[in-house]
Amino acid sequence: MNLLLLHPEQLETRERARVTGRQLQHLHQVHRAGTGDTLRVGLRDSAMGRARIEHLDAHEAILALELDEAPPAPLPLTLVLALPRPKMLRRIIQSVVSMGVKHLVLVNSYRVEKSYWQTPWLQPESLTEQITLGLEQGRDTGWPTILQRNRFKPFVEDELAAITTGSRRLIAHPGSAGACPQGLDEPVSLCIGPEGGFIPYEVELIRDQGFEPVHLGPRILRTETFVPAALGRLFDIPSG
Repeated sequence: MNLLLLHPEQLETRERARVTGRQLQHLHQVHRAGTGDTLRVGLRDSAMGRARIEHLDAHEAILALELDEAPPAPLPLTLVLALPRPKMLRRIIQSVVSMGVKHLVLVNSYRVEKSYWQTPWLQPESLTEQITLGLEQGRDTGWPTILQRNRFKPFVEDELAAITTGSRRLIAHPGSAGACPQGLDEPVSLCIGPEGGFIPYEVELIRDQGFEPVHLGPRILRTETFVPAALGRLFDIPSG
């Protein structure tokens, strides 16, 4: 954990917070923290800074907060991603959130198994956990929006243009004529299909909404590899 992300319900006052559960366990087992130690902390959708441990035992930690830093700028990206396999979903969410993605849409596709939409990892409590882990990894506090759309055609025809207005629209598609652009400094919307790619009908439907097909090279990558590779190419993402 590079940042202890606090949620509003953990605050006793604006300058004081109570930590239990997973985060307390992390303080004990990973940080090996003690009373008087200082930690990097942040408040969901608010400022970051430091906290001094005023009290620590097996049941709770009491933190004195000093939140005086702005979170990093969000990535100017709307990511439309065909729902990946459940065992990959958690890692991908954590990865894109840690990289600064604030707008993620999980969509259906012909090659997405119907059973994927039944995974418990799409439930609100699980998404909250994965988002928290991603923000803690990336030292960020800005909570992302994750939409779920399990009907492909209505989403593309009725919503896609509206949610990507004012951005450069790209669809990742193997064999495209154009290479994925690099180092952009403008809002981008990127559609990424399932492993095996969108079928031709889906590609044409997305192209009809003004999306330009691009490729990342001759290799076919797994979704969990392709997504961070594409984001790293599109934007100069600083790392610490």
